[in-house]
Amino acid sequence: MQELIPRSSPETSIPTIAVLGAGAAGLMAAIHAAGPARRVVLLERTTDGGRKILISGGGRCNVLPGTLDEARFVTASSPNIMRKILRSWPLREQRQFFEQTVGLPLVLEPETGKLFPVANRARVVRDALVALARQRGVEWIGATEIVGLESTARRWQLTAVDGREFTADAVIITTGGLSVPATGSDGFGLRRLAELGHTVHDTYPALTPITLDPPAYADLAGVSLDVVLTATMPGAHRTTSGGFLFTHHGYSGPAVLDVSDIAVRSRLAGGEPARLRVQWTSLDATAWTERLAPSAQTVVSALRPPLPGRLADRLLTMASVDGATALAQLTRAARLRLIELLVRFPLPWTGDEGYRKAEVTGGGVALDEVDPRTLESRLHRRLFLAGELLDAFGPIGGYNFVWAWSTGRLAGLGAAATLTRETRDEGRET
Repeated sequence: MQELIPRSSPETSIPTIAVLGAGAAGLMAAIHAAGPARRVVLLERTTDGGRKILISGGGRCNVLPGTLDEARFVTASSPNIMRKILRSWPLREQRQFFEQTVGLPLVLEPETGKLFPVANRARVVRDALVALARQRGVEWIGATEIVGLESTARRWQLTAVDGREFTADAVIITTGGLSVPATGSDGFGLRRLAELGHTVHDTYPALTPITLDPPAYADLAGVSLDVVLTATMPGAHRTTSGGFLFTHHGYSGPAVLDVSDIAVRSRLAGGEPARLRVQWTSLDATAWTERLAPSAQTVVSALRPPLPGRLADRLLTMASVDGATALAQLTRAARLRLIELLVRFPLPWTGDEGYRKAEVTGGGVALDEVDPRTLESRLHRRLFLAGELLDAFGPIGGYNFVWAWSTGRLAGLGAAATLTRETRDEGRET
């Protein structure tokens, strides 16, 4: 059996912490666990780590949101515990950490309210975090896929896929969920934690594009606009606003991704599909009634703008309205049909893109099975959990990085404090 860090003797041994996974949460955990009285080792299945960081924000990495609304997070666990975890590291302090400690200036993008690195490249975020971890003495063992995790007396035994075995005093699991498997997420942590007795709430792809088969609106692919989108299913109702994009297979864009979990959960439940309704512009029924009031203007000219031309034409066809008709000649029935499509459009859907394109995994380890002060498992000593495998996620726009940074820091600090305290207590006993 190979130990993560050589130990000369029990009397002079240095406590060791193994961090499984070098993604956002894992890097943050390692950085905050590191210290002069312990050794921290990152075990990463890929050669470089942080691959979700690299692809986030279209390769730009939306490090943080400009503001944070806790109510926008989703969990099947205790919302109170989730809030305690989020509040352990306020947004303002997180930005200070990145700008002052990591040395990574951030800039607010006004039109989206997101904070990006000034360099506008995701790689600088990943590389800066890796550099800080190394600077703090974190050891990196890449291309190492852990497939076994067992508690042995007061320590943990880890087994790699190639047969190598390691031991550590404490373990922080940050192996992620099931989303974007191409980056290395395979659900190992979720499976092993379930085997260890943890409650894992049903997992599902979240923040994923929605599909329609057959693709009735494929001819609108590429059309994008800001909308108000509402999703409803038994026990869940959400309204969001933001970008909407027609694709060759269905729909994407921030507004769609932010309600996709409701569609996915309704599909998995096997009952009535979630109802999706779109208000295509910021104009409500009253505003459209005024805009479409009788005048010499044609109907199509009243729709374009604010609607993109191809979408305006499609809605006119669906409402059985000739766009060249003067508003003064538009019948009341035709006007009402058009307004209904403009503000309460029933968006048909049949499926979703699944984990392949999901930005996060919904569900996960129940939050009441970790100590919210340290994220130590309530079932197993010296086992800490962080990141996507915990049961909580937020909308796009940096929210899920907030969760990763917060939980990673909390687990790292928790593991370090626990080992320091227990080592001190053991010294007193001897």
